[in-house]
Amino acid sequence: MRPRGSRPVVVRVPVEPVEAAVEADALDAVARAGDVVVRGPLFGVAAQSPEDGPRWRVVLEVTAGCPQQARDGLNSRLWFHAKDRAQDRAERRALLAAVARLEGERVDELEVSGTRYRVVRAEEYAASGPGGMEPPRPTDPEPLVPDWDRAVREPAIDDGLVMDPDAPVTPTRAYEQLALRGLCYTGERFPEDVRTDSRRALDTHPDVLVMPPTFTVVEQTGGGWRPVSGPHATAHSARKSLDFALTWMWPRMRGHIPEDADPRTDARTWVPPDGGDGRRAADLRAAQLAAYAGAADTLRVGRVNRLEFQDAVYQIVRTRRLLRWGPDGPEGPRPSDVNSQDPARIHLRLDEDGRVLPDD
Repeated sequence: MRPRGSRPVVVRVPVEPVEAAVEADALDAVARAGDVVVRGPLFGVAAQSPEDGPRWRVVLEVTAGCPQQARDGLNSRLWFHAKDRAQDRAERRALLAAVARLEGERVDELEVSGTRYRVVRAEEYAASGPGGMEPPRPTDPEPLVPDWDRAVREPAIDDGLVMDPDAPVTPTRAYEQLALRGLCYTGERFPEDVRTDSRRALDTHPDVLVMPPTFTVVEQTGGGWRPVSGPHATAHSARKSLDFALTWMWPRMRGHIPEDADPRTDARTWVPPDGGDGRRAADLRAAQLAAYAGAADTLRVGRVNRLEFQDAVYQIVRTRRLLRWGPDGPEGPRPSDVNSQDPARIHLRLDEDGRVLPDD
């Protein structure tokens, strides 16, 4: 029996060869999985126009760490729409009125020119089994020829994603969504208001949509795993972020590359300046950077998802996001969700013709 007010789950059997392989891969993952590790909420923005019906379109990826970050993202989106794409003064006035509200209030939903915008909330989680956190699956998208150029733009998370609560899903997706309908914070380590909001959401938003997977670099700690990088759309993008950390970011943070070095310099290309370090210091620095570069080179051997370096273990893990759904669409922020900042003005003022007005 499904929860009161919930939608039926429509299941379709994949017949196209590639999709059937993905489904078989997912079935293997279900067999290996043991526990679900919940990291906490993420936030983004979805929009719904009259022609969308019950569907909502993700317009700002659901990766923000707190609701206010998503509101600020919506603020910027509407401001730039008013500046560059508004069709007339009336539309621009409506957009700027919404921006003004977002500058002074914690607004989680508003309507502009017939389109509803809502800050949405998803729980980030991952599967964990005897071998640890779930790595990327064999059928997860990977480039035929990996591109390690940092200047190349990586695929965007949730790009063009339409959330349809009535869309048919594969058997394993249906199993996952049904199994997670009752997911709720219950442990005493969670504050009472968090647990209360979590229980209430089971009634107000009884359905569950599982969003596309993301990929994160984590580091093994004594008590489990901690994230090293934010979510990425592909496993390769996550590997590139670890490559960047090993060759550019961490050498600078740890003093192996001087802060005033050329921004294009990394562990692979650094050379001591003339008249700089003494011979012994230069040799030590070169050896340290060679170790970082060697670890990064390991990532380029193949689809490497686990790396040991300097007594630390890093892993590419497959993370998921669960979005609750109710009669009026996706769940928004809960009263107990924490905001890291207050609403504020982000951009300069615009006039009705889209001209930027300088501050007095």
